[in-house]
Amino acid sequence: MLTEKDLNYIAKTCQAQLFQAHNVVEMLIEGNTVPFISRYRKERTGDLDELKVQQVKESYDYLKELNERKETVLNTIESQGKLTDELKKKIEETYSKTELEDIYLPYKPKRRTKATIAKEKGLEPLALSLLDPAVIEPLEALAAPFVSEEKQVNSIEEALEGAGHIIAEIFSENAGLRKLIREEVAEKGLLVVSVTKEFEKERTKFEQYYDFKESVKTIPSHRILAIRRGETEKVLKNHIDMDKELVQNKFRHTLFDNSHPRCQYLDEVLTDALSRLLLPSIEQDIQSEMKKRADEEAIRVFALNIENLLLSAPAGNLRVIGADPGFRTGCKLVVLDETGKLLDTATIFPTKPQEDIAGATKTVKALIEKYKIQAVVIGNGTASRETHHFFKGVVPEGVIVTVTNESGASVYSASAAGREEFPDKDVTVRGSVSIGRRFQDPLAELVKIEPKSIGVGQYQHDVNQPLLKAKLDHVVTSVVNRVGVELNTASYHLLKYVSGIGPTLAKNIVEYRNDHGMFNRRDELNNVRMFGARAFQQSAGFFRLRNGENTLDSTGIHPESYFIVENMCEKMGVNVPRLVRNKELLSKIKPTDFVTENFGVPTIQDILKELENPGRDPREDFDLFEFEEGVENLEDLQEGQVLKGVVTNVTRFGAFVDIGVHQDGLVHVSELSHNFVTNAEEVVSVGDKVKVKVLSVDLNLKRIQLSIKALQDPPKKSDYKNKKDHKKQAHKEPVPQKNKTEDLLESLKRKWGAK
Repeated sequence: MLTEKDLNYIAKTCQAQLFQAHNVVEMLIEGNTVPFISRYRKERTGDLDELKVQQVKESYDYLKELNERKETVLNTIESQGKLTDELKKKIEETYSKTELEDIYLPYKPKRRTKATIAKEKGLEPLALSLLDPAVIEPLEALAAPFVSEEKQVNSIEEALEGAGHIIAEIFSENAGLRKLIREEVAEKGLLVVSVTKEFEKERTKFEQYYDFKESVKTIPSHRILAIRRGETEKVLKNHIDMDKELVQNKFRHTLFDNSHPRCQYLDEVLTDALSRLLLPSIEQDIQSEMKKRADEEAIRVFALNIENLLLSAPAGNLRVIGADPGFRTGCKLVVLDETGKLLDTATIFPTKPQEDIAGATKTVKALIEKYKIQAVVIGNGTASRETHHFFKGVVPEGVIVTVTNESGASVYSASAAGREEFPDKDVTVRGSVSIGRRFQDPLAELVKIEPKSIGVGQYQHDVNQPLLKAKLDHVVTSVVNRVGVELNTASYHLLKYVSGIGPTLAKNIVEYRNDHGMFNRRDELNNVRMFGARAFQQSAGFFRLRNGENTLDSTGIHPESYFIVENMCEKMGVNVPRLVRNKELLSKIKPTDFVTENFGVPTIQDILKELENPGRDPREDFDLFEFEEGVENLEDLQEGQVLKGVVTNVTRFGAFVDIGVHQDGLVHVSELSHNFVTNAEEVVSVGDKVKVKVLSVDLNLKRIQLSIKALQDPPKKSDYKNKKDHKKQAHKEPVPQKNKTEDLLESLKRKWGAK
């Protein structure tokens, strides 16, 4: 159970009020999900947004783990008969896992050390006497009685050495001293990196770190992970450099002072303790803390990239050809209907080495005519630009030809999800299907792929994997519930991310649909096997029924609040369909008139927003994008070129941009804007369409340096009201006048009912 101090800690950590922390924790214990709490319990949370609710959950989870560890530590020390009231209080009051382990260190079961060997020789009483400032006898006089041939202590020197090992261990286990030194190293230590002998004369991607130093305090996460990757690949080695003499002089007083009768001896012991025990242990702690910090930052950036990618605009219900291009093996085509159903497949060879242009043209035209194709979607891998050029030359006017990011398509094609969906098709067909579908609805397709395989993060295989999985699962869940899920068409892979559902109920929903046909009402979910009241409460508001019996089932209004809408209709003298989208009537409704014991103004305001725009999709409208013609390979790039591109990855140090040459270019953070930018995410997001200028090209290392700010005039202070306005304006390509293709796209989307 959490104490009031624990709740205060959560509130302080999350910058929330105590009642907010208390209520969120209470709801989490009751089994409510983060999306449900943040969306449908605003009165209890004090209108906390989803990010804050998630922070409270993470702090609560941290405290549960910490309290379990405290219980173990207390029980272990108590079993040794060494638990004092003062020690118990110190353990109970700490909120740091590191500090807890420091306190526990003297009582922790140990392997055999120099100190334990000395204790076995009976030297512990000597060590305690040497430490005691009240004992004034000389060293030799104190040590002489402990010389024993039987105990293998053959001289006074050996007795003093053994006692020194015991004292060194006592020093090294002093929690207060460890904390002070750890803070000193974290503040003033230097991470020193060098190249290993094997790679001294080799050029590698790590060459900037061959002779490198940076403050432990300020080194950014991406450099920490790069250095660790270099270590893993045996190219680099590193250590933390700290002035041992400075540390010793600064913190000696915490153990003994100059008036101690054996000050010189203890000083020598402290030197040994620092070199042999304290600093190596603390360096390991600091390295672990740096890794943890780097992991958390990398995972945070990765999660943000995934979120932006999942929120990519859907093209909608268009009939498409999905194309996975290739040279030797040809271009694999699939035909998908408006719902993503596979209708047909083909393979063409429009590029080298075969260059069967005539045969490829005949096949493509036949498929377009037969299936009334509205768009051709090409993966951005090998032979992408060449294939795009071919299609542009053969498709009829009005058929869209575009390129989409295919990251993760190959993972899906070889996955259990791909095999389950298309057991009789090979991996190339499954990959092409994934490419075509992610154009129609990126979210619905990308949820089938393990998030870390989508390719919008750095060092994702180097970071803490359980933490990465938990964070990415949360992001996917958040996006899915923010967008909402069509109950009658959603795949199992999408359904399992709905609040309160999970894999088992997702399968049961699909099974119910297969056996009983389409759902007509949300409350039919209660007929699904194992679907209880809690599952319905947590999930119902996130499902959409576009053509159901109840108009409100197509909105984000929770069924528990339908009575409020009915009360509104009664007061306005209309039925529900008449009230929906009726801005004039809705504007006359006062939220305060419909407040109940459980639902306050925030919920009523949300209901009115949903009635005005039912089932609104938070994703942006689809925008057609094409790369520059004639720039297809690295060799085509020249310094000074201005190109169109799509942001594929955002890191702390910059943004990677696909400019259509099979190798993403880097816009360093210093080249994003004339304004100072701390993090690239302040200015760009994954999926942004941008214009960039080529600064340099390294063909050997396949590196492209790009700039966005080179295309901007230096802004005046008055140009941007705030950073958010700056992000909106700093990099976006000016919206061009609509061309015929875009006009056609809009008409197609209207025709097929797409967003």
